[in-house]
Amino acid sequence: MTDSNSDEFDPTAPDQREIGREMVDDSTGLGSVMAHVYRGEIDRVGTWRERLDETTTWAVTLMAAILTWAFSSPDNPHYILLVGILIVTIFLGIEARRYRDYDVFRSRARVIQENLFANALDPSQGVESHDWRAELSRDYRRPTLKVSVYEALANRLRRVYLALLSVLLVAWVFRITAFAPRQDWLTTAEIARIPGIAVVAVVGVFYVVLLGVTFWPHERHAKGEFREGDPDDWKENR
Repeated sequence: MTDSNSDEFDPTAPDQREIGREMVDDSTGLGSVMAHVYRGEIDRVGTWRERLDETTTWAVTLMAAILTWAFSSPDNPHYILLVGILIVTIFLGIEARRYRDYDVFRSRARVIQENLFANALDPSQGVESHDWRAELSRDYRRPTLKVSVYEALANRLRRVYLALLSVLLVAWVFRITAFAPRQDWLTTAEIARIPGIAVVAVVGVFYVVLLGVTFWPHERHAKGEFREGDPDDWKENR
């Protein structure tokens, strides 16, 4: 095995790529260190996963409170639902930022799983990335975010927030139409001196932008954890 102290050390060399095999055959110092590193990365993944869940919980709780108050009396203003849309959107931004941080540690854990543990279990398949050690080293030296704000927003919208914002939209439309049948719905949609048509236009444009962010095709940069497959393939081999 190449001496790690040598000036000619190359983490992409064949013998260095096969560190997974050596972890099974021998108790190496690097293998012990990597076990602790992996444990630390998984712990941080779990911590940031909890932070994501906490943001979603707060968004759902506030949304439920706003919906309850908005329909508790016909005299309550409809624009409280628009305030709810704004608040949930703020939570979306917070969660997208947290998702970018979460993906940093998830990506590192996946690199170790794919190239170290998977290769240790079955060296015949080789490694996913020949320069994975150099790649991981660079990220520890200079940590970088792996996904853009756009991708993070799209991910959280698809997973949670598009459904929450859709519920608020349906509730608002119901509030200005069926819940106030004696008035024209455009009149009901007015907010102070802002005409109803302007309010409806702004809300419509906002949701068109949301749909565009959610479904517009874009290249995925997040390191995936799960892939679709046939569960019977796994069960048949157990």
